[in-house]
Amino acid sequence: MLSKRVVALARARGMIPRSTIGFLATSRSWELTRRAPFHTTKLLKDETVKVPQMAESISEGTLKTWQKKVGDTVAVDEEVATIETDKIDVSVNAPAAGRITELLVNEEDTVTVGQDLFRLAPGEAGESSSTAPSEVAPQVEKDAEEPKATQQEAKQEPSLSPASAPSPAQGSKAEAKETSKPAPKPKKDEGKSTPPALAGGSRNENRVKMSRMRLRISERLKESQNTAAFLTTFNEIDMSSLMEMRKRYKDEVLKQHEVKLGFMSAFARACVLALKEIPAANASIEGDEIVYRDYVDLSVAVATPKGLVTPVVRSAESLSFVQFERELTALGKKAKDNKLTLEDMAGGSFTISNGGVFGSLYGTPIINLPQSAVLGMHATNDRPVVVDGQIVIRPIMVVALTYDHRLLDGREAVTFLVRVKEYIEDPRKMLLA
Repeated sequence: MLSKRVVALARARGMIPRSTIGFLATSRSWELTRRAPFHTTKLLKDETVKVPQMAESISEGTLKTWQKKVGDTVAVDEEVATIETDKIDVSVNAPAAGRITELLVNEEDTVTVGQDLFRLAPGEAGESSSTAPSEVAPQVEKDAEEPKATQQEAKQEPSLSPASAPSPAQGSKAEAKETSKPAPKPKKDEGKSTPPALAGGSRNENRVKMSRMRLRISERLKESQNTAAFLTTFNEIDMSSLMEMRKRYKDEVLKQHEVKLGFMSAFARACVLALKEIPAANASIEGDEIVYRDYVDLSVAVATPKGLVTPVVRSAESLSFVQFERELTALGKKAKDNKLTLEDMAGGSFTISNGGVFGSLYGTPIINLPQSAVLGMHATNDRPVVVDGQIVIRPIMVVALTYDHRLLDGREAVTFLVRVKEYIEDPRKMLLA
């Protein structure tokens, strides 16, 4: 490209027409525009989104998943990433609508509260960003060069003429010639015996890093085992009356209250009444003191893909069957969607675990510290039992109560389980308690 001094000298001597000089000036201006660095005004407006505050007791987590990638547009409060902690999963949402311009951490990286996470260019969600001149010019230049490169490649690449390609006849002769060759003689070492190949499938191993939640569950369970004085007592419950009541009223409850009537609400009510009689089962040890409670915050074990969680139904003593089922359904849905919060799982004074939904026949549940007891429900199966001197077939459930022997004596634990048995075998007694 001609410099301004050369253009001015040529114009003074009349060597270049005025129209040509205008074209050169325009081309020079375009060249400067094309080579100019990208304007940074837009980048200066990018907002840096940080790791949000998760909870008082949580200061770090693992960036588990990026829901968006660089260049994606997001709406206000749309989820961008998921941070896994040892208790809950935290969603990181976009503070404003715009476009993701940079991701500052990778998946499986450890992040702390307040750390820079990603950059966001504000704007309407879904709006396509305008292309800067610096992006257009190289693309135009590239498009102009591609035909030349294609032509040069076409010249350099030798064409495959019909004469050079092997004919079908030649191919069949070559194959026949290879087939007719004598088989190679076996070597001397080949006569020796070789170890037989192992039969069976793959023997691969796959190592997966433990999630923060699984690590936390492991720590809590081992802490419970090392702290409490575990003891488990069992009993059998005839489920005939409760199953008959559920069969009679479940359709009416579903139609009137839009909630399914299950067995868990009856067991929750039975436990609440039994805990009033045996308050030590609803207490906990703190230092050298025993904390007794006049309320029941019932923890219900729920299995999720990431592990067992225990959301809490608050003040279960004040809830009816229908109200308890409604609360439990809402917590179960949040657990399945990984939307449980720390408030949903904090506290709890007594736990119910229903392994029967998975087919468990017997089991010894583990105490959820700092609680002192946990009730384990199991599968209901038809069994021959003796009733009034007659052998009859009844649906029987085995229940187990694991308790902390530091706080509960055997008499109290057995009495608690007997009371639960009596309430379930005759649900009408719950109305009299």
